[in-house]
Order: sequence, then C-alpha cells, then structure tokens
Amino acid sequence: MEDLTGRRLVVVTGASSGIGLAAAVQLACRGDQVVLVGRDPARLQAAAVRVRENSGERPELFRADFAILDDVRRLAEQLRTAYDRIDVLANNAGAIALQPLSTVDGFEMSIQANHLAPFLLTNLLADRVGRVVVTASGAHRFGALDPDDLNKPLRDYRPMGAYGTSKQANVLFTAEAARRWPNLSAYSFHPGMVRTRFANDSRLVAFGMRFMPFRSPEKGAETLVWLANQEHSRLINGGYYIDRRPRRPLRKAADPQLAARLWAASAKAVGLDD
Repeated sequence: MEDLTGRRLVVVTGASSGIGLAAAVQLACRGDQVVLVGRDPARLQAAAVRVRENSGERPELFRADFAILDDVRRLAEQLRTAYDRIDVLANNAGAIALQPLSTVDGFEMSIQANHLAPFLLTNLLADRVGRVVVTASGAHRFGALDPDDLNKPLRDYRPMGAYGTSKQANVLFTAEAARRWPNLSAYSFHPGMVRTRFANDSRLVAFGMRFMPFRSPEKGAETLVWLANQEHSRLINGGYYIDRRPRRPLRKAADPQLAARLWAASAKAVGLDD
C-alpha cells in the first residue's frame, strides 16, 4: 500500500461502532484528522473516547439520523461551515430492517439510509470532497432495483431483498459519481461478513452469523482505509473492491444506463433535480 502523504481530513459516517469506528481509529492512528458522524450522541461520545485513547487524536463529532433527510441537509451545512476541504468522505452508515418501514420522508428505510441519504450528502459536499469511499456489500446480488419505484421493496417485503437493493444502489451510485465528477475519485467495497452492532440490531442477521464465517470490524475496515489511503492512479475510479482487489460486481450493479436512471430518480427523490 502506498500511503498518500500529509495529514488529511476524513469524514466517516456510521462511525459510532463497527466498521466505521474501526476505520476511524485506523485513520487517526496514521495521523489523519477524523470527523465522526453518527445517530446516537452517547455512542458518538464513546467512539470519540476510543479514537482518542488509541491515537491521541481528538475527533470532531456531528450527529445526524440518515432516516431523516433534513438531518442530512443540516449535516451538510454544518460540515461546509466547519471545513473548506474534505479530503475523504467515507459513506459507511447503513441500516437493515426486519419489517417494512417507511421513513418520515416516505421512503423504504434501507433505500433511504443506505443510498438516498449518502447520495444527498455527497451531492451537497461534492465541490469540497476529493475522494468518496462507499461501504457497499456482496449482498447487492439480492437486489432488484427499479429506479422508477424506489419503494418497490415495501411490497412483498424481504429484509435481505430490500438491503440488497440498497447495496446495488451503492455500487451504481459510485460508478456514476466517477463518471459525472471527473475531479472526484469514488470507490465502493465489500467489507466481508462482519460481526458488528449493525448485525446485532437484526435478530435474523445475528442468527445467521452464528453459522457463517465472519471477521472483526477491524478486518472489515481494512479495505475502506486502504481505499482512503491509496494513490488514486493505482485505483480504478468508480471501481468495486473486495479485500483490496478490484472485482466486477454482478451485471445488474454494473449497468451504466441503470446507474444514470438511478441518479436521476435519486436526485428527484431528495429534491436535487432542479
């Protein structure tokens, strides 16, 4: 791995536990200034203590609930006020719902928390961000994305189907961001099966992980940290990575026409189509 030189500002969403927290600790230990974004103030404070204890760095904290798009808009404004430049935006926050849930904005929970919210945040910060790293998943194989109906998973709801659809959107969004924003680098990755608080929130996932191989949050965060650090000329812009190697996602997550349709539908959904 060839580290980029100099101290950088890295914003990590979903940073109060799991992969996000592990990545924040690793990035802070290499000397980066890390900014933690999370939903729960108490867990954010605990995460900040862990980062400081491991690295000596005192991270900045911002609270936002990605199930509320107004929270995302407020977060973007706060970040714009605080920082003239964000070297890396790690879109890591995620959610899985066992039952069909609609957000206050009227969208299925997984598609909003995992795709629409980071899509909105990235768009609102795009002129200040140098690199975007998106936590996707091999679960995109379960996705059945329909840009004309982002709430389709709410009918005949299946948790992994809804989650997989949002992860399919992550991969497509990353590739389309690289095409639309030539001055911004964008990468997505599959962290592997990771035992985190995210899994514990879902009895279904937690049960399955008893019988499936899993890795630590620190191992799951390795590719995120690597993509944040690696010289961009050595990476494939818009690429999808597994264990620090480029991989081709399934065809339905590698369709540029579908990615363009998703971008247009997402922009309309979050009020950016104008």
